[in-house]
Amino acid sequence: MAENKMEKLIALCKRRGFIYPGSEIYGGLANTYDYGPVGVELLRNIKNLWWDYFVHARPDIVGIDGSIISHHKIWEASGHVSGFADAMVDCKHCKARYRADHLIEHYLEDQSESQIKALAENIEIGLETTDLRSSKRKLQNALRNKKVEGLAPKELGYLINYLPVFCPECKIEPTAWTSVRKFNLLFPVQLGIVEGEGGMGYLRGETAQLIFTNFRNVVDSTRVKLPFGIAQLGKSFRNEITPGNSVFRTIEFEQGEIEYFFNPRETDWEYLFDEWKRTMDQFVTGKLGIKSENLRWRRHTDAELSFYSKRTEDMEYKFPFGFKELWGLAYRTDYDLARHMEASGQELVITDPKSGEKILPHVIEPAVGINRLLLMILIDAYTEEAPSAGSGQANRTVLKISPKVAPYKVAVFPLLANKEALVGKAREIFSELQKSLSVSFDDRGNIGKRYLYQDEIGTPWCVTVDFDSLEDDAVTVRDRDSMQQERVPVTALRDYFLSKLA
Repeated sequence: MAENKMEKLIALCKRRGFIYPGSEIYGGLANTYDYGPVGVELLRNIKNLWWDYFVHARPDIVGIDGSIISHHKIWEASGHVSGFADAMVDCKHCKARYRADHLIEHYLEDQSESQIKALAENIEIGLETTDLRSSKRKLQNALRNKKVEGLAPKELGYLINYLPVFCPECKIEPTAWTSVRKFNLLFPVQLGIVEGEGGMGYLRGETAQLIFTNFRNVVDSTRVKLPFGIAQLGKSFRNEITPGNSVFRTIEFEQGEIEYFFNPRETDWEYLFDEWKRTMDQFVTGKLGIKSENLRWRRHTDAELSFYSKRTEDMEYKFPFGFKELWGLAYRTDYDLARHMEASGQELVITDPKSGEKILPHVIEPAVGINRLLLMILIDAYTEEAPSAGSGQANRTVLKISPKVAPYKVAVFPLLANKEALVGKAREIFSELQKSLSVSFDDRGNIGKRYLYQDEIGTPWCVTVDFDSLEDDAVTVRDRDSMQQERVPVTALRDYFLSKLA
């Protein structure tokens, strides 16, 4: 059922102009997507809402926009060149390449609890002839938790063959796998015409590092004082092998990251961490309108923790393919500033104006993929409704997107497209509303089909200009979710919609 919902949503996204496959007329390019006219509006609304909520509405956070291409030494100092890698495995039959942990976890998700228990208990027998006997407890815990992130390549390779996992592409059983190897995720860039290290750069693998390298500039050019945050919203690039699932994981994606700097001697990091969890919850449920029952928090195990993190928790959403990471929250200590200070030779400290103390701030980082927020919103909003008995109507597909982020807030229709007076009146209303709201105009087909189209792209309200409108200067406003209609004077329309959006 869940997979069927995902397939229907993907089809709707292409049909209605949310998301297109990348480079489609040339056969497509794996793990790339383009956003259509409706999708780009939704994406922009999410980004604007994120920026308004976390930057404009807070006196303690400022923003930057760092370069997409940056010096190779930034990524060497941060540890990404040596440690930013995924464990990959290739099918020897069809040569398809996959992330080993994704293959294993997908296999485990399909197993019953009794099957998982048997796999964990019987693993001891298989380990007798390997050099992984010391890993028995770790492998058993990974199987029971259905989480294998953090296991060594050799341990992942053992599990792939023990379970056994078959290749999703060629489906040959048993699949012959290569050994599991680490592949760096950064995209190198050769700058200029001179080859070699001097012209070497990287597409940024995250937006965070540009915040750390600009830390000194922000402190010197603004009046920030601890605790404070620096936010950045923009593209990042990772040469990942993805398991599909639309825009959930792609090689090019939009990130919203905040590095929140504080003095560890004065601020309790655990209290601050929990404050950020509450803030993130409020944004997702209160601003984006997501159902709280589809959300949960999961703390990373020691094996999963990134090299820079002392504590990480993920806000997870219940996607059709299972609970997956939506938003990460990490306590990065002073790792990044200390590494960049050491590698660059530049002082990245703050001087306390009262005591004169030199402070190397610690950092808590909430980081989210904006594309994942978009996918979550579409999944959470996707609804299929059966008609009421005896109505004679067909099933209705509707995206019940929060009006705050809906691509269009209002659609304006003339009842009939061939009546000049109705069309003229509708155009006047459209032009007036367009000054304050994102509005679409539609005069194609009959009124019922226009309603259904607007339902599928998530438009909260439709305005219909009929013959009575020419007499009483009022229009029919139809609500997307309830399908109730009411008569509203034209002069009151703007305030009517703004009050609903407030």
